[in-house]
Amino acid sequence: MDSTHALALFDAQLRRDAPPESPTTRIDRLPGVVRQVGAGTHEWCGILWSDLDATTADAAIAAQLDWLRGPEAAGREFEWKTYAHDGPADLGDRLLAAGFTPEEPETLMVAEIDEVAELTRGAELPPGVRLEPVRDAAGVDLAAAVHEQAFGTNADRLRIRMLDQVTRSADTVSIVLAMAGDVPVCAARMELCPGTDFAGLWGGGTVKEWRGKGIYRALVARRARIAAAHGYRYLQVDASNDSRPILQRLGFAALSVTTPYLITVPA
Repeated sequence: MDSTHALALFDAQLRRDAPPESPTTRIDRLPGVVRQVGAGTHEWCGILWSDLDATTADAAIAAQLDWLRGPEAAGREFEWKTYAHDGPADLGDRLLAAGFTPEEPETLMVAEIDEVAELTRGAELPPGVRLEPVRDAAGVDLAAAVHEQAFGTNADRLRIRMLDQVTRSADTVSIVLAMAGDVPVCAARMELCPGTDFAGLWGGGTVKEWRGKGIYRALVARRARIAAAHGYRYLQVDASNDSRPILQRLGFAALSVTTPYLITVPA
């Protein structure tokens, strides 16, 4: 894979020219930034892309804070999703000074689907474990429960988001559960981005007792096959330190580092 070309495509297709991710979101193309706004508080709201320098960054940040104080956005969580290759080099420091709080950085990883399919050929699940698609509220509840166990975080907003996705966007979202009998042990989702070359892998988490058994690998393989059947070329992941080495073995290359900066302006 040509990593430079893949990163340029990612920046163009999923950031600068990003389509709305759902029927209820919109894209605002503003001076120096691209903002996504979801209709509900469970939908992502924030900056997807920026083209700023030392002379324009502070004004762009101030403009977003002004918007956040308005009637449409006041009281909502807002994320400025930065990448290590964004300018200016001190963008994170400027956001911090403006009141944003950084989350843990993750590695932007991309792979060609054909290579992933080849490297995961024959991926097997442990005895007694099966993969099931999530198509209803009961399946969403199981996936959210796995997320809470795997990551130790509250999944209330994610539960609402996933239920919305299986209800309204089933043709572009695939959520998969790994079940050991009646117990969910791993869950992950994939979001297809129509009009782009990319499918995004999100939320892959395995409960502690079932890690190291090849389940995460099997879920990557399943989603790669689905994306390939829809004609996509690349898989994209924001990888944690735990998943990065697994993904590297499956053909993913590290292209950048992404750090979310969050803020909630009081209503």
